[in-house]
Formats: sequence, structure tokens, C-alpha cells
Amino acid sequence: MPEAYLLTSEEKRFLLTLARNTIKSSLVNKKIDDPAFFSDTLSNKHGVFVTLNLGNRLRGCIGYIEGVVALQQAVKEMALSAAFNDPRFPALTIEELPDVEIEISVLSPLHKISTISEIMVGEHGIVIEHGINKGLLLPQVAVEYGWDRESFLAHTCQKAGLTPDAWRDSAATIHIFSAEIFSESELIVS
Repeated sequence: MPEAYLLTSEEKRFLLTLARNTIKSSLVNKKIDDPAFFSDTLSNKHGVFVTLNLGNRLRGCIGYIEGVVALQQAVKEMALSAAFNDPRFPALTIEELPDVEIEISVLSPLHKISTISEIMVGEHGIVIEHGINKGLLLPQVAVEYGWDRESFLAHTCQKAGLTPDAWRDSAATIHIFSAEIFSESELIVS
């Protein structure tokens, strides 16, 4: 069973502040110095997603499914991508930034499942692969929309550009993961 990595409150605050400062520096066209690694933990490679919400609406969300760079660097990269490169939204503006809430999801390693009964809604995120198509939904998405396991699977298939029942195909591969999810409003980051 996949387990999320446990970060300290200080590490979480650091990552949220780093994400906000990285976005702000890009918006005002000012380079900020890369801070030294806050902790050894943040130098480890983990999958991570940065989500931007404006009000109660999604404003951007992009991430790495698996660890390809140090977590601290990944948060910087994904903060910029969520703000400026999410194809579902126009680039974030300086006027929007004060009202944006940043949420970070640090992912556990992926775990291939053999039966959908292993999926615990609200605890696991899902990655579905079928041929060249691949889709991911974070654990909190199913909770936000009140989905059961099969609805969660169907929506993950649709995110991958597949039919909602593609998860039933024996050629489909399903992985689950857990995530440590934290946001500015929870930690009151300035």
C-alpha cells in the first residue's frame, strides 16, 4: 500500500512560500535567488502537484507523477507550470495572485493494483494507462465531487482521453498512490 511522505510544518510552510515567491518573481519579471535546501527531506525526489485555486475554483494544476528532480526544485517548476502553462487556463495575472490559494500534493510512489477493491476513495489517487493514453486524478478530487470508486475510475479514464469504462479493459493498467496534501489556508502562510 503506498504511503505519502510526512513533512514537518516548517517544510510545508517553506514549500508553500517558495511556490508563491516563485510565481510572484515571474509575474514581476524579477529573478529570485534559489534558496539553499531547507532540509535533506526536500532534496529527495518525489512526485508533486501544485494546485492553484481562485475562490473555490481551480485556476491551475500541474505536477510530476513520479520524482524526477528534488522536491524543492519540483515545487518551483510545478508552481510556474500551474500558473502559466496549464492549457485549460490563461496565464495567471499579477492582479489574481493575492487571491490565489496554493495547495501542494506530495505523492507516494505508484503502486500497481490487481483489483479495484484496493482503491480507497479519499485516500488514494489513481493513474490509468491504456496504450499511449495516461490520466491521473489526485485523491482529493474524488472527495470534492463525492464520487464513489467506479465514478472516480470513470473520470480518471476521461482525463486520459479514454471512454469512461476503459478501466475495465484488461489492457488498462491502474496504479494508486497516496498524497500528503497541504495548503496556505491550513498553515496560514504569509
